[in-house]
Amino acid sequence: MTGPGEDRRLIGAFLEMMAAEAGAARNTLLAYEADLRGASELLGGRLAAATPDDLRSLSDAWLPLARATVSRKAAALRRFFAFLHDEKMRSDDPSAALPRPSAARPLPKILDHRAVDKLFTELDRRRADDPGPAPLRLTALVELLYGSGLRATELVSLPRHAVRPGQPFLILRGKGDKERLVPISDRARGAVAEWAAFVPRDSLWLFPSGKKHLSRVRLYQMIKELAAAAGIPPERVSPHVLRHAFATHLLEGGADLRALQLLLGHADIATTQIYTHVDSRRLVELVNSRHPLVDARRRDA
Repeated sequence: MTGPGEDRRLIGAFLEMMAAEAGAARNTLLAYEADLRGASELLGGRLAAATPDDLRSLSDAWLPLARATVSRKAAALRRFFAFLHDEKMRSDDPSAALPRPSAARPLPKILDHRAVDKLFTELDRRRADDPGPAPLRLTALVELLYGSGLRATELVSLPRHAVRPGQPFLILRGKGDKERLVPISDRARGAVAEWAAFVPRDSLWLFPSGKKHLSRVRLYQMIKELAAAAGIPPERVSPHVLRHAFATHLLEGGADLRALQLLLGHADIATTQIYTHVDSRRLVELVNSRHPLVDARRRDA
């Protein structure tokens, strides 16, 4: 049996497996579902029964897309067909016909120390002008983004008592439902304590909004607004850029790459190594000032 109904059933079974056995996060499951349903629509509801030629036709349909997007979609389909094959729902795995774009990992956008100082100067100004809770909430959010390198989703969904007095760390459940320990600076704990006084006692979240917690979209908007007010082009700043700044500035200060991997919650250190490219200016200066040949030239001179 083939058709849209069968595709929906098998995609649902695949997502259940990913949630139960692989511990995939909700956002990961939503991305898989979107990519698989999109491919099913392009193939007229025959994704589960697709032939290698069908998958090659998907490659043509994906041509206008960015390489990273194609790579993500192809990876989702590979896992789907591997699941069908492992569960004996297909006798073959046609995924070899899917494209493998060599998407180069882009260097992350970063903020220098001067730009970060501008953000905090604007936060100080807002707190001085407005005694209400809004500037305190924004300060707590920015302190945790830049001071602890939290992901946006991790930040907005923090439980009400995630940050405790006298406890200089957080225990986070991040991507793949994995736990990690995240140190919190005294500044960040102080900012959270000031904001927490305004959080309703019955709230489940540290940053509530209506019946749920603050959304990632609203956090993104707030950070953009703060950047514009601080005189920084808004396109240069986002919650993820502040996470990058946290990592880059720690590396500049001499942090160990393995420690940085743990702090950021990266499963693969190759993801963390991208920050070594960002700090290339300091590395060039290091070579020019510390290499033995430099000392030899000085002696000759």
